[in-house]
Parts: sequence; C-alpha cells; structure tokens
Amino acid sequence: MFYVYIISNNFRNVLYIGVTRNIERRLYEHKNKLIDGFSKKYNLNVLLFYETTEYALDAIAREKQLKKWNRDKKFALIKSVNPELRDLSEDWWFCLRFLSEILLLVNKQ
Repeated sequence: MFYVYIISNNFRNVLYIGVTRNIERRLYEHKNKLIDGFSKKYNLNVLLFYETTEYALDAIAREKQLKKWNRDKKFALIKSVNPELRDLSEDWWFCLRFLSEILLLVNKQ
C-alpha cells in the first residue's frame, strides 16, 4: 500500500504533498526533522490529509495531480475529510508512547 499525504505547519499556511509506503515512519521523520529539505525548513509536521493506493505509479500520479492544484482546491480536499484541520497523526504518537512505557514496565519485572 502507498500513501499520498499532505502535511503543514502549526499555522496551517504552508503545504507539502508527498508519497510514501510507510506513513508512520515518514511522519516520524518529518516530526523529528530527520531529512533535510522543504518540510524541515518550514517546520511541516502536521498531517492534514492522506489517501491510499495499491500501486506506486498511482500514488505518484495522484501526488503530481495534487501538486498542480491551487491552494483553495487543496484546502477544499483536506477539509472534505478533516474540516477542523487537526493533526491526523496525533493519536499515533500517544499510542506509541503508551506502548513504550508498558514495555519498559514489563521489562523491569
């Protein structure tokens, strides 16, 4: 499975569109600024939108299509599934932290 995703900064005024096979890893990289580039430069770490495709070529074609859209059309797409523009990945990190703490407790016994 491949993901086409849109991330932004805390002010929701800069957008980045990307493709990945592992969205959790890629968002971790964005949030921790592990890769130099546009998202690091503009502090883009808020997942506003994502969709899945089965094939890489379809994901790349969709990414290219979205990148050609104007800002209003991109935000209309985002708001169609995320009207509050909340970080769709915020719960992922809570769960990972919670599981990490449980594993630490289990390993101490």
